[in-house]
Amino acid sequence: MSSRRKPIPGITVYQLKSSWAYRVTGPPDPVTGQRKRPYKGGFATEDEAWRAALDAQRLLEDGRPAHTKRIRVEAFLNEWLHTIEPDLKETTLQSYRDIINFYLRPTIGPRWLGEITVPTLNALYRRLLDSGRLKGDANQRMYNYWLEHQSERDGRGPRSAEIAAACGTNLNAAREAVRRYRRGRIPQEYAAGLSPKSVKNVHVLLHKAFSDAVAWGYLRSNPAEHAVVPRARRRERTPARRVWTIEELGRWLTVALQDRFAGMWLLAATTGMRRSELAGVRREMLDLETGLLRVEDTRVVVGGRSHHSDGKSAAGRRGISLDTFTRAELVKLVELLDEERAAFGRDYPVHGLLMVNEEGRPLHPDTITTRFNRLVDRAGVPHIRLHDVRHTYATLAMDLGIDPKMLSDRIGHANTSVTLQIYTHRSAGRDQAMAQTLGEMIQAAIGSGLLTDPSPDQSPATGPSDAQTGPS
Repeated sequence: MSSRRKPIPGITVYQLKSSWAYRVTGPPDPVTGQRKRPYKGGFATEDEAWRAALDAQRLLEDGRPAHTKRIRVEAFLNEWLHTIEPDLKETTLQSYRDIINFYLRPTIGPRWLGEITVPTLNALYRRLLDSGRLKGDANQRMYNYWLEHQSERDGRGPRSAEIAAACGTNLNAAREAVRRYRRGRIPQEYAAGLSPKSVKNVHVLLHKAFSDAVAWGYLRSNPAEHAVVPRARRRERTPARRVWTIEELGRWLTVALQDRFAGMWLLAATTGMRRSELAGVRREMLDLETGLLRVEDTRVVVGGRSHHSDGKSAAGRRGISLDTFTRAELVKLVELLDEERAAFGRDYPVHGLLMVNEEGRPLHPDTITTRFNRLVDRAGVPHIRLHDVRHTYATLAMDLGIDPKMLSDRIGHANTSVTLQIYTHRSAGRDQAMAQTLGEMIQAAIGSGLLTDPSPDQSPATGPSDAQTGPS
């Protein structure tokens, strides 16, 4: 220690050949009584070592780590994900893995964790927003190839196997793509960047991970705390959610009621249930005598495979009433499954699910979507997603003036404000009765002269009269 400096309890600064180092003794741990004694070297001068030692001592006294852990971002994220994995749903875990693999490992993964700053994250979010889509667009590639070779084979276009080989997809994907294109369902315009919502998902993950890094002593502060997250465009500029009119819904159901799963399609239309909820309906959840259905378990897709889940949220686990029409169709479906189980014998799977094939094997959720799309094509109605049947149900309910609280409970929203935020501005014509009533009242007022302009000599005074302001 320099002779010019007075000793400071708990700090030792010493020289190591051509550099300087320090050791700091922290306060005892309140539980174990042990003291932390971190040290660090490599300082060019004694003064630099002293300044760093004083900073380290203050951090220890505040109960914070004196040094951050030197670890690469990729290694930390792997460690973090492995640690929190038991507390995550499979869908959430897969989502985190995808974000890390596709967007973080190729970008900031090789950097040291302590190098990540607010400007680093701001630049990362901007790059993801501009050019973050890494998977490419296989659907667009298949469509372009299909267009280019449409004149082949007497106008029937290329074979599915040829499309799959040329575009790097599997055969089933190519077959489904050809069906879509022939029905007029063409790909949407491809964007090279991620949506603001996807970038926000990246930010949410990093914010959680870096918060844990601070708690574990790997970082002193969370750089994601003050990073600028891209905002979505104003709501009125976003495309409106597509829904069917009641006439279009009826045209689709006319076709869907001829399908094996007529009862399930009608259930979707009359309850607004999600795909995962439809796939998870079991016979024991259905009381056809009282017309009640318990929505509890779901079946979701994780990494391409279907998995059992306990529902999207606590609000998603609910009981709903069924109308007599839907109950009658579900009775038919249950009777069909009973017949197939009896014909199949003792090897028929015992799970109680309703959306199963002739051998009792549950349908993959993506297969349900594929089946829905084919029914839409056959019905000749506007193409919407299966999830948009849920939006159609909720929009029709709002148009009919159904109590929002009752609707919120029925479709499984956490609270009524969510339902109102999504659907109040989506439905059309709800204000027609109000517009007509007020219009007629105003028209009657005009007719009776209540709103006519006053004559000049009847104009109300706007200030003091001349007599009041003139000389007395």
